[in-house]
Amino acid sequence: MSKQGEIDYLKNIGEAGILHALNKPFSDAYCGEYLVQIGTIMSLLPQPPAKLLDLGCGTGWTSCLFAKRGYEVTGSDIADDMIKNANINKNREGLNNLQFIVCDYENLKFDSEFDCAVFFDSLHHSMDENDAILAVYKALKHGGVCIAFEPGTGNENRKESKDAVLKYKVNERDMPPKKIIKAGKKAGFRVFKTYPHIKLINRALFAEPKHIILKKLFKFNFIRNLAAIYIITFFKRYTGIVLMVK
Repeated sequence: MSKQGEIDYLKNIGEAGILHALNKPFSDAYCGEYLVQIGTIMSLLPQPPAKLLDLGCGTGWTSCLFAKRGYEVTGSDIADDMIKNANINKNREGLNNLQFIVCDYENLKFDSEFDCAVFFDSLHHSMDENDAILAVYKALKHGGVCIAFEPGTGNENRKESKDAVLKYKVNERDMPPKKIIKAGKKAGFRVFKTYPHIKLINRALFAEPKHIILKKLFKFNFIRNLAAIYIITFFKRYTGIVLMVK
């Protein structure tokens, strides 16, 4: 799969899709989950006004939230039309501590400029995670933090992923913590931490399951609690949040 699918994605999803992407997270049925996820990332980042690099930022909604928190944010995306829409979001919010650039995150030109960097659901779209993580390593200052919030094992085989690959020619790769950490070690990161994926914990504790059997089981709070404990204790090795320190 080439990078052209990522570049062309926005123009291929139609006007309704573009409007949805422009107004995320509030346009999305999973808005609550997205807000919980961003809040979790903020709790792991250094405090603002740290300089933050938002990688594969799309229409910039994550960048806007980080900027509202007080970070000095640079959002990057490979697609020019994504960045055009990201600037619409920036101007709509009146944010002066935010800039956007068209850039392939596997070929960044920054050198020791950022305190922190975030891959929010974007690293699994890369051609080579080793190139992406090495580029981010170079972009960070000594002691800088990189957070990868990614779908893990099994993402490639999800129906939604297969449909996206066929229809839009985008990359939908598995990106479990062990793959991210392996690339991080190769790049030179020195500290690694893995946290349970808050999306899965949120669903275990609060969401209404779609599967009929889970609906019956999850009527009992102790079953929900056991599911959350399993995610926190064991499942994070397959789908978890990775924090790396330069």
